[in-house]
Amino acid sequence: MCRTLVSFLLLLVFVTSNAQTHPSLFLNKSEAKLFLQEANQNKVNSVFKNSFNDTKKEVDEWIGKDVDVPFPVDPAGGYTHDKHKSNYMLMFNAGVLYNITGESKYALLVKNMLLKYAVLNPTLKKHPQATSTFAGHLFWQSLNDANWMVYTGLAYDLVYNYLSVSERKQIEVGAFKPEVDYLTIDMKEWYDRLHNHSVWACAGVGIIGLATNNKNYIDMALYGSDKNGKAGFIAQLDNLFSPDGYYTEGPYYVRYAILPYMLFANALEKSNPQMKIFEHRNNILQKALNTCLQQTNINGSFFPLNDALKEKDFTSNELVTAIDIARNYYGNDTGLLTFAKKQNRVSLDKGGLLISNSLKLSKVNNYFPYKSLESKDGVLGNEGGISILRNGKGENLSSLIYKYASQGLGHGHFDRLGINVFDKGNEILQDYGSARFIGIEQKYGGRYLNENTQYAAQTIAHNTIVMDETSHFGGDTELGQKYHANKLFSDFTNNNIQVVSAIEENAYKGTQLKRTLLFLDSIDGRKYIIDFFTTNTSSTHQFDLPFHYKGQVLSTNFKYTTPKTLNILGKHDGYQFLWKEGEAIQNGGIAQFSFLNNDKFYTISTLTTDTTNIYLTRIGANDPSFNLRSETSIVFRKTKQSPSFFSVIEMHGFYDTRNEFSYNSYSNVKDLKILKQDTDITVLQVVLNNSTLLIALANKNIDNNTSHEVVVLNEKLNWEGPYLFKKIKNQN
Repeated sequence: MCRTLVSFLLLLVFVTSNAQTHPSLFLNKSEAKLFLQEANQNKVNSVFKNSFNDTKKEVDEWIGKDVDVPFPVDPAGGYTHDKHKSNYMLMFNAGVLYNITGESKYALLVKNMLLKYAVLNPTLKKHPQATSTFAGHLFWQSLNDANWMVYTGLAYDLVYNYLSVSERKQIEVGAFKPEVDYLTIDMKEWYDRLHNHSVWACAGVGIIGLATNNKNYIDMALYGSDKNGKAGFIAQLDNLFSPDGYYTEGPYYVRYAILPYMLFANALEKSNPQMKIFEHRNNILQKALNTCLQQTNINGSFFPLNDALKEKDFTSNELVTAIDIARNYYGNDTGLLTFAKKQNRVSLDKGGLLISNSLKLSKVNNYFPYKSLESKDGVLGNEGGISILRNGKGENLSSLIYKYASQGLGHGHFDRLGINVFDKGNEILQDYGSARFIGIEQKYGGRYLNENTQYAAQTIAHNTIVMDETSHFGGDTELGQKYHANKLFSDFTNNNIQVVSAIEENAYKGTQLKRTLLFLDSIDGRKYIIDFFTTNTSSTHQFDLPFHYKGQVLSTNFKYTTPKTLNILGKHDGYQFLWKEGEAIQNGGIAQFSFLNNDKFYTISTLTTDTTNIYLTRIGANDPSFNLRSETSIVFRKTKQSPSFFSVIEMHGFYDTRNEFSYNSYSNVKDLKILKQDTDITVLQVVLNNSTLLIALANKNIDNNTSHEVVVLNEKLNWEGPYLFKKIKNQN
């Protein structure tokens, strides 16, 4: 819908503002009656009823009490920070209860708190614990102020009818105006960014605008502080998602941003359905939510790409509300029900009631319908992306994540062509995520630690190549944001043989990086990831390929030395945090490294035709405050012109701790060879116990209709398209 038409429709709303009713942004009076009926059911328990009772119990503890609205002095995790955070949730929940129960004690609680904020907010300046130019007033960062505005604006709408005219004016002028002015005027640059923080800010300003019938606020929320459409909520919808719903900052951040998107869209839909905001960009919010949920492990934790906290999962409040709102506007979805059942709580809104009723009547699958998925990055879908290759079902699902996306804005990491592996719900090859203890005051006030940029974002912290111990783009975020990797080809048509290949040509000047992955299932009863990583340079360089594994080392087929005194792996770009705990040199054959993760065995087999240094590392050097987790990796190093790294990651066996037996604990990989490698064709060989695998790759003409032919091992291979996979039974 064009901006002119949207503006006209909004204007129409305000021309007829005398017909405006409250509440109208989160729920309305007719819905509240249905909620009360459900909450008062005596014979049937439901998720909605239980959620209502839990909310009521939490709020009732504050009825009749004088709630503290303190002058802000603490960083994240401190008393005043946590108090203001709990206050806005208390006001919102009390407002919801007021409308469902009709009991004025809940509205009185909200009114008293809002009037206190009306006195406090005009006195606030830059927060004393602010560490950046994006400081807040109530909180150390402006993002949290935006959170406060979203929920407090909804609370105001919920108790609007309880307030007198003079009380409304006092709250609108004292509590809201200073915050709106601060974000849209003093923090104009921050407010108008395309970023998840600004999504919250636009939603906060917009919800307050709708609640107070302030067209100026609504226009700034939709179109930016200058109201020209270059910023604001619509621009955030149009520019932060790819056409298929991938959020450029990664799954952890769409988990956070999806809530203000959904809450403000919900408020817009209820107050101005003519906008059809949930249909915007081909139902982009529905696609964003589904893509977000697909980017989780079977336990619901988000794949830790970019600045992610591994502890966050689908049970977070953001996703509970987002799923409920999506159910209301996009209809029933069995996948959403799977998550809702595990969340075991719903929002006290129409979508929450629909979810609750469906859970009573429907048989819900234990696992989300995960599938292999490719998500394009960039507003036009032309800035690389990520591929998720999946094998198996239910608790035996395995996921290979391949990231060839753009930088991911300020939260992005330098991890072009990086991979992660999950198996049976466990992280096998891991990404560090972010270095942060959110909400823990003792750790730098809950803010990002210096180690986040010094280690977690650096290339060596990821499962991808590092050249000359220097991170991609020299660790320069602005430079990295200018470029993206590109997918060359992929094939997901056969669940047992999935292939994807991508190329990065800008991470290092004059150097081309290319990685091709095959995920194989049911090959001799095992799963294998074939990983072929090539470099193309005009001179000699040092190349490191780390695999950050999780598990207990079992064995190696190479001899390594362990030093009596630990040395660090390098001096900068994250290397300074890695202890060298073991070291070896290989020159020929394959180096095999086996480890145990919970009840399953894993082996990494790497070809060492070129002289290969191998390092067993552990995080912990130069970390006197113990800010980083003590995690391990194996690093393969080759120093030459344009080396290749050919590896196989094997998932095998089972460890029965109860009966003290291990099954198939040894690797099946007997040999790896590069049979041919030139500008046109590469042929790889993987020799297993019972079979030999041949993989032929086209290096130039990768069109699906292009024919190729090559002779290897006295055998002629013919195929069409970018690759050939062939399995040959070994002769005994």
